[in-house]
Amino acid sequence: MLTSNILKGVTRGFPLKIKADKVENVSVDYNRDFITRIIPRIEYDALRAAVNDLGLNESLPETMPEAVQQDDEFLKTMHKVLLEYEIEEGELICPETGRKFPISKGIPNMLLQETEVS
Repeated sequence: MLTSNILKGVTRGFPLKIKADKVENVSVDYNRDFITRIIPRIEYDALRAAVNDLGLNESLPETMPEAVQQDDEFLKTMHKVLLEYEIEEGELICPETGRKFPISKGIPNMLLQETEVS
C-alpha cells in the first residue's frame, strides 16, 4: 500500500490484484493464538478477493463471523489461506494503473521507475 501511495496519480491502488503462475502449498503448524491475534489486522474483503484471484479451493464466508474466536473451522481455513499458500511466480497488479509488479521466487519486485515517483 505504501508503494501505491507514491505512484504518480494513483489514488485507489489497493488492494493489488494477484496473478499467480506458480503457487506452492506448504505445511505450517496450526497456531490458534497467532491466527486469532492477526485476524483483526486483516482487510477481509481484500483477502477474499485474493483467494478468488488465485482460484484457491477455499471457501471464506462473505462476511467474517461475529464469534471468530469460537469458530474453529473458520480459524483453520484462515490459517490455511494466510500461511499455507505461497506465490512463487506471478504478478501483483495495480487496479487503477494496471502497473505490474513481478513476483519471482516468492519475492515481489515493487521498485519504481524514475518516471513513476512523484
